[in-house]
Order: sequence, then C-alpha cells, then structure tokens
Amino acid sequence: MENKLLPTICYDLHSHSTASDGVLTPTELVHLAAKNGVDVLALTDHDSTHGHAEAAVAAAAVGIKFVPGIEISVSWRKRLIHVVGLGIDEQHVEMQVGLAHLCKLRQQRAEAIGAKFEKIGMPDVYAGACGLASGVVSRSHFAMYLVEQGVVRDVQQAFKKYLQKGKRCYVGCEWASLEDALAWIHGAGGQAVVAHPARYKMSRTLFREFLLDFKALGGAGLEVACSSHNFEEAQLMAGHAKALDLLASVGSDFHSPHSSWAKLGHVHALPEGCRPIWHDWK
Repeated sequence: MENKLLPTICYDLHSHSTASDGVLTPTELVHLAAKNGVDVLALTDHDSTHGHAEAAVAAAAVGIKFVPGIEISVSWRKRLIHVVGLGIDEQHVEMQVGLAHLCKLRQQRAEAIGAKFEKIGMPDVYAGACGLASGVVSRSHFAMYLVEQGVVRDVQQAFKKYLQKGKRCYVGCEWASLEDALAWIHGAGGQAVVAHPARYKMSRTLFREFLLDFKALGGAGLEVACSSHNFEEAQLMAGHAKALDLLASVGSDFHSPHSSWAKLGHVHALPEGCRPIWHDWK
C-alpha cells in the first residue's frame, strides 16, 4: 500500500488515552498528535469519556480541532463489535448511565480474568494489571503486565497465549446491544462508525447482515482507513461503504507510541470514491 498521509488536513478519528487502555494521558496524546501533524483528533476511549475535558483544553492550546468521541463495546449475535461515536455530548445522561454499566461489566470481567490467572499459578497478574490502569482494568492492562514481567514478548503474544477467545484466561461478556449503543450515540448528538471492520471474522454474508442492521439503526459510517487494514481490506471496506451509502472514516486506533502498527496521525488516504465522515462537518 502506498505510504502517504491524508492530504491537506490530517484527520485521526480513533485514539486512546489513559482514560481507558492507552498509555499516554489525554494531554500527552494531544501533544503527540500536534507533533505528528494531526489537525483533527478524536479521543475515543473504550466505554469512557473521562479524558475529554483534559484533551479539549490541550487541543485548544496547540491549535488542534478536538472531536469528543467514544468506542462502545457491543455484542451482536454473540460477537464483540466496537462502535465509535464521533461528535458526542459527554453530558448526555442516558449514554453515561449505559457507559457506567459497561465499566461495571469490565471490572467484573477483570476480576474473573485475574481468578483464571491465579488458577494456573500466576496469582499476581490481577494486582499487576490494576497497577497499570488509571481507570477500569482491561485485557490490555493484563497483557502489558505480562510483557513487563517478561512472561511474553509483546502484547500480541499475550493475547494469543492467554487472553483471546478460546485461550486459558479469556472471559466472555455480554456488552451493549447494537440498538442501545447507537441510541446512546445518536441521543448524544453523535455519528456512529464501525471501528476497524476488517478485523471481525465473519463471512461476507454475515458481515453484510451486520452492516444492514447497523444501517437500519441509523449507523453513519465505516472506518475504512485504519492501522489494522491493509490495502486490500481498505478497498473492500470502501466497497461496502459505497454499496450501502455509508460514510468513510479514518483512525489510527492509537494506544501507545511504542506500537509498531498504530502510529498517531499515520493514516492512509481514503480510497477514491469514498465520502468522508467529515463531509458535512462545520
């Protein structure tokens, strides 16, 4: 895939801070975005808006347009899907009630994961993961602790060996319904976007059924260009977006400056013919 950044204005509409499982504070994230040439940045922490106020202040100070966002964990036909909300009002009560419930589920899952590690002779993993988290503990915090202790080589290996579905320390969870997640985003005045859609292991038929459900509920777009999509996947997602009249979004899914695959602001251009999510933004 040709290695070029978005022309004229650089958008990065998917990033994470210490408000969820990122390693940079919201201020540090914004400063790195400015250094990397980002003009429009969305903070989309997992099931949390706690970093918005800090990020907005930092963005105003460095001249970056800040887009308040969220990444909501969704269960659709027993599959985990991530839906990004862009341009949301974090004060929306119904959304915050829903997010509080999801954070409670995350805490319960973290405790269950810790119990599984203890069962296989690793009793300190839960406490170690908690020590790395500023908010609710996620699987990424467990992975980071395992890397820190030298148990695994990197975060990806931690997931493949212990934390992904089917592995010894995986714990499933029933997240928000697609209907509820989109209702929260729309109630908060935002646009709903399917995050990194090529990651979901579905047949083409099942994926289209999901997109039809998403579209019927008022879903706005697909994350066509993102760090985890190769050229062919971006083209495929662009085709889905055009076929269903969905807007196209871009995002690095940045978590850490040490990541080799997701660099803040380094997002490939949208394929030709896509209508960008920001098309009607002021």
